[in-house]
Amino acid sequence: MIRRLAFTLLAWLCLTAGVYAQAPATTSLTFPALTGRVVDEGALLSPSDRASLTTELAALEAKTTDQLVVVTLKSLQGTTIEDYGYQLGRRWKIGQKDRDTGVLLIVAATERRVRIEVGYGLEGTLTDAATRLIIENTILPAFRTGDFALGIKNGTDQIARLLQGDPGTTSRPSQVASSAGSGAETPVWLMILLGMFGVGLMIFCAVSGGAACRGIMQVVFVLALSGRGGSSGNRSSSFSGGGGSFGGGGSSGSW
Repeated sequence: MIRRLAFTLLAWLCLTAGVYAQAPATTSLTFPALTGRVVDEGALLSPSDRASLTTELAALEAKTTDQLVVVTLKSLQGTTIEDYGYQLGRRWKIGQKDRDTGVLLIVAATERRVRIEVGYGLEGTLTDAATRLIIENTILPAFRTGDFALGIKNGTDQIARLLQGDPGTTSRPSQVASSAGSGAETPVWLMILLGMFGVGLMIFCAVSGGAACRGIMQVVFVLALSGRGGSSGNRSSSFSGGGGSFGGGGSSGSW
């Protein structure tokens, strides 16, 4: 009995030691903030390059709901780009929640490494073979000449084309349409409330006269415009991950 307990304790200690030995590689990493669809920590892109890429990536998400983010790094901090990539994707939560439709194009120029990190939900579209071909044939030739902007642009274009031309995921178009429809549909309770407000306003205008009515209408109009403008500004200026997750799918390359 004592021998069995000693063996169990020894096995538990070995397992615990193994877990703690691996923990520093995960917990000691620092990650850049998700400031937009293009995070150029490595300073490889010009302002115009970042702007054009941001526009392209926003259009891609509007069309497919897939989130593609480009990130350049100062350093991999001693870990592999594979380990850093899936941890970064999970930290930023790129991709739609419960669908995991996120992609990262990661460039670590100091270590001369590049990776396409693919979320769980897109591994059937951006397969390891497909991402490897994009890296080898589209990205690395430009990187080897020192043209990082061209390699990133070409790689982004190829990824976007695959995401938009995927014939195998039949459920995605209906999910996109459902999402768009739910966002544009006005709730029934809001329609009833607006109707009641309109009737009340008409009664007030009939009783109080034209001047007071015009004053109230002007106030309502200004409030509506300010609310609409503030909402639009928030949508255009901020970007965040949709809650997606990663499991290490994708491919890497070096030059």
